[in-house]
Amino acid sequence: MNAVMDTVHGFGVSSTQYLQTHYKDAQGWFLFVSFAADLRNTFFIFFPIWFHLKESVGIKLVWVAVIGDWLNLVFKWILFGERPYWWVHETSYYINGSAPHIEQYPMTCETGPGSPSGHAMGAAGVYYALVTSILAIMLSKEKKTSSKSLYLRVSLWTLFWTIQVCVCLSRVFIAAHFPHQVFMGVISGMIVAEAFNRQKWIYGASLKNYFNITVFLLSFAVGLYLLLKALGVDLLWTLEKAQRWCVNPAWVHLDTTPFASLLRNMGTLFGLGLGLHSPLYTESKKSSSARVRMACIVASLSLLHLFDTIKPPTHTAALFYLLSFCKSATVPLVTVSITPYCMSGALSLQSKKQL
Repeated sequence: MNAVMDTVHGFGVSSTQYLQTHYKDAQGWFLFVSFAADLRNTFFIFFPIWFHLKESVGIKLVWVAVIGDWLNLVFKWILFGERPYWWVHETSYYINGSAPHIEQYPMTCETGPGSPSGHAMGAAGVYYALVTSILAIMLSKEKKTSSKSLYLRVSLWTLFWTIQVCVCLSRVFIAAHFPHQVFMGVISGMIVAEAFNRQKWIYGASLKNYFNITVFLLSFAVGLYLLLKALGVDLLWTLEKAQRWCVNPAWVHLDTTPFASLLRNMGTLFGLGLGLHSPLYTESKKSSSARVRMACIVASLSLLHLFDTIKPPTHTAALFYLLSFCKSATVPLVTVSITPYCMSGALSLQSKKQL
């Protein structure tokens, strides 16, 4: 089994070296794609836009992103996937020759296990949910066999797969993942998104549901970590490798650790529940005109952009995780209840003054 995986990993390193050698001029593009595929952009950009355009789509995006990333964490802890940038230095695969040199970049030094790729899984899940939602909205009154329907389907699915290929190549290029890991991520993300396409209860989930699910997911992950640690398995084994083999210590960030990801996702899900069951949300629903919705999109994007510039201090891990949870919970709360309430109130006051 080890020999098979060494061969797979060796092919992956060769793929990374090939991309870095022959497509070095595309470095800026690959780095941008890795940045754009981060789930942070789903919460700070896609969710605010889609929640105010089509509430159900915005809610589904959060569920797909959060549950998908939680499953990604569990898979990573179970599969113990290597990453190219440290594997190439530690393997005995190149014992009869020199190990190939692969470049590292600011986004290379992820600190968690590598399989499956979180970026590929997140991008596949989010964009699959978006494509299927847009098709459902646009083709609800169209005949499925019409030329317009066929054109729209072909265009959106072509765009979807183009994005997935770019994300996969990007992650391999920067030596953060092996090819089989990004492939697994894409397939897993699509499965998660398709599962939530069939779940209608998430649109009417109570605050108690949100609280219970958040507690369950958090408890399961922490429980799995403690259980395996008691059995002598250190699930944070990758952090030492990242710190040892990353060429620039400043590229090893606390916010890429498994627990940072877990707390961010749990905060986002719980914040969505709080927002949807806030009195402010109920009040703002009474005047959700197109004008108010567009104002909410602009205001939400602006506020969240400013909010994202506030980074929790990293000198204490526990404090960083706690503040990450609170910050993540604030994002959907601002989008769902606070901004719509303020915008509808401000626009209503402006209309009264004009009268």
